[in-house]
Amino acid sequence: MTGPYVMALDEGSTSARAVLVDASGRIAAEARSPVVPKRPRRGWVELDPAALWAAQRSAIGRAMAQVGAHPSDVAAVGITTHRESVFMWDRATGTPVHDGIMWMSHQTDDIVARWRAAGLDAESRARTGVPVDSFFSAPKIAWLLEEVPGVRARAEAGELAVGTVDTWLLWNLTGGRSHLTDHGEASRTALFNLRELDWDQHLLDAYGIPRSLLPQAVPSDAGFGEVEPGVLGGLVGDPSRGAARAGIPVTAVLADQQAGMFGQACFAPGSAKNTYGTASVLTVNSGGEVLDVEGMTSSAAWTVGGETTYESEGVVFHSGQTLQWLRDDLKVLREGDDIEAVARSAGDDHGLHLVPGFTGLCAPHWEHGATAHLVGMTLETRPEHLVRAGVESMAYQTRDVLVGYARAGMELTELRVDGGAAGNDLLCQFQADITGIPVVRPDELERTALGVAYLAGAGVGWWKTPDDVEASWAVETTFEPRMSAERREELCAGWDDAVAGVVDAAARRAARRTAS
Repeated sequence: MTGPYVMALDEGSTSARAVLVDASGRIAAEARSPVVPKRPRRGWVELDPAALWAAQRSAIGRAMAQVGAHPSDVAAVGITTHRESVFMWDRATGTPVHDGIMWMSHQTDDIVARWRAAGLDAESRARTGVPVDSFFSAPKIAWLLEEVPGVRARAEAGELAVGTVDTWLLWNLTGGRSHLTDHGEASRTALFNLRELDWDQHLLDAYGIPRSLLPQAVPSDAGFGEVEPGVLGGLVGDPSRGAARAGIPVTAVLADQQAGMFGQACFAPGSAKNTYGTASVLTVNSGGEVLDVEGMTSSAAWTVGGETTYESEGVVFHSGQTLQWLRDDLKVLREGDDIEAVARSAGDDHGLHLVPGFTGLCAPHWEHGATAHLVGMTLETRPEHLVRAGVESMAYQTRDVLVGYARAGMELTELRVDGGAAGNDLLCQFQADITGIPVVRPDELERTALGVAYLAGAGVGWWKTPDDVEASWAVETTFEPRMSAERREELCAGWDDAVAGVVDAAARRAARRTAS
């Protein structure tokens, strides 16, 4: 008999993962399935809800098979997911009314423009910590209500449910018995009042969204229900595997960036981490205070043990996705290429700046009319130079977020990093060089999955948080800044000019549209 294990379901923008963590806090098994967005129209990005759930179930089965685990070996389940994307489905059948709308989709732009014209942006920021923007869930829900035939009437009749990715996975995991989310996930919808820790009725009324659609928002360490027998690949308590026991509890839900901060042991106010994923997100623990920092958003990090911790964050839309684009679409990388080796071969005097505004620029610029620009090409530009510029763009965009915090008087003394790309020494060193602060990489980069696993395990008495999380966190490498101040200023000035050009071009396009 193997185990026991805590299972972490870690659903990102490009993959659905299942991770088994043993009682020592070590990752014993991990499997992932690809998540492939659909692009039915220019600017639209959607997800097939059934395919997403199938991808997660496949990852669960393969992770368990790696160690010969049986469902009775799983002590608890935690869920962490990418945020803001929205699904809507029939409560009786679980059938979606439409494909899910992904966080990066722009099909809601007209709704956003209407709400902004009505003066709702300032109210949204004050109440929910986030602006009126296509990035967040509220306009996606409104789009489904307005554009899918029959949906509004069914919603008002109480026939439909809505939720972000965590809620959709939880619904399926529990056989439709749990329609819940946690405070952190809820706070990224632009519908959740940060101070009341509840859905904001004023904004729901303004947006025409029935409250009955929404899941109940509960603490991150609440009881989220029990796994439906059979979902994990067999019946819990199979007589051939020992005595039967109660159903497997789901004991934690955390949004992915919040789970990363939890796993990085960023429990002290002012501590910060940056996750390099499809997007890149820098989060700063703000303790029990909701911080208002220009260009950034505020959210609930988690509610654990009856206390709510808040966070301030800067989101970069296109981080690791830029490298994926270079590989899959431009074909300047091949499957299996060592990205760091390719980037190093370009040297550091290539003169290129790749501003990846594929669906606009997020924090601290918030320019959704932006497009991607490659600045500085010459006849000597080669594919490896594009790769180097793509890697550097990840660091430059994080530096922009740090500059925004510095302007608000928040000077970070170190930056903890995680996510797959954090294993790239070139990226980490360049990040330290252009920010002038140490970049600290832990010995285990899977801090998001570990974060929710620790919280889930605490729910069944395995660990104590935050003590055991802090004890598990250890430094692998600290990257100290070694670039001269003069060189740093030169490179950052070039980047700033490139970004300014992108923002200015977006403003000119918007002016022409207004004039016409």
